[in-house]
Amino acid sequence: MNILIINAGSSSIKYQLMGMPSEKVICSGIVERIGSKDAVLKYKTDAVEKKEILEIQNHKTGFQKIAELLLDVEIGVVKNAEEIEIVGHRVVHGGNTFSDTTFVTQEVKEKIKELSILAPLHNPQNLEGIVLAEEVFPKAKQVAVFDTSFHQSIPEKAKKYAIPNKFYSAHGIQVYGFHGTSHKYVSEKAIDYLQEKNSKIITIHLGNGCSMTAVKNGKSIDHSLGFTPSNGLIMGSRSGDIDHSIIFYLVETLGYSLNEVNELLIKKSGMLGLTRYSDLRDIQAEAEKGNADCILALEMNAYRIKKYIGAYTAAMNGLDAVVFTAGIGENSALLRKMVCADMDYLGIALDDSKNEMKSSALREINSDDSKVKILIIPTNEELEIAKQAFGLFTDQ
Repeated sequence: MNILIINAGSSSIKYQLMGMPSEKVICSGIVERIGSKDAVLKYKTDAVEKKEILEIQNHKTGFQKIAELLLDVEIGVVKNAEEIEIVGHRVVHGGNTFSDTTFVTQEVKEKIKELSILAPLHNPQNLEGIVLAEEVFPKAKQVAVFDTSFHQSIPEKAKKYAIPNKFYSAHGIQVYGFHGTSHKYVSEKAIDYLQEKNSKIITIHLGNGCSMTAVKNGKSIDHSLGFTPSNGLIMGSRSGDIDHSIIFYLVETLGYSLNEVNELLIKKSGMLGLTRYSDLRDIQAEAEKGNADCILALEMNAYRIKKYIGAYTAAMNGLDAVVFTAGIGENSALLRKMVCADMDYLGIALDDSKNEMKSSALREINSDDSKVKILIIPTNEELEIAKQAFGLFTDQ
């Protein structure tokens, strides 16, 4: 069975065509830096590897480019759209409505749209991917896999905000958690590697969007993102944790509208607001040149992560492993080094030479005497989505 996986992030679309249940990757690729004139389009099969730099203004254009490559007469991997039987979609916010993977219906699409107010950088793109896939692959079953599902196990004491109870019970205002597909995948890999089900693990997903999860005995018990995917760590364009009184100050004293504040905190803050760059590769390059703003932004980023490591170690009363994953987590040796520096009190000790090594495999980068394992585990949200979509299809 051919399953096309669409993983739309805030500024990217990762995709894979996978044969199931063999888990064979037929083709894979990514569209990066969506919204810029130097967006990157990658496409790879056993026979072809293609990379283009071009202007991709939005997710719709990116998806159309992907479909063109899949169906291309010369380098495509399917002769017609009917060869793709399932399209599995990552959907960021499922609220309290969706705790499991589900087939897409009109009602499901309407709920995803309704929840877009809580995930404005993601749910609209996720929904657009679904609508476009229905047009291009009309015979395929569309399946939605929700980022929030893995975090359903967060206990009430951790997911409830200290505001009047009615907002929790009547309006569902709570911590939902995100990047759940990634955190689930890498935490399971870490548990297998440690050969210890009763483990205490902190998974650190670092990309344009960033989050951390405390995973105790295989269950998410706390998470850095909350009601929406905008708080917690410093992200590409999102501020992360901020004193909510700043919002009132911006509106009442500085004259900003609420829409302008929302735009500021979600699309103009984070690393972009601190440095004028949202891509960490650019920021690191500028920091190496001595750019003071970029140096400070990296220090702030690492410091925020360290604070969460301390908090989650306390919450679990111990720590067996720290896992770095996703684009930045897997590739930025510099940020990993900054995060792990001066953490010996918690038993975290990095081996610099291991940290600098390039590899796409699961690996340890801790020193031999480190009490805590430091792991790099490449995430594979697409495989996790494929497995869940295939399981849903075969169980029907």
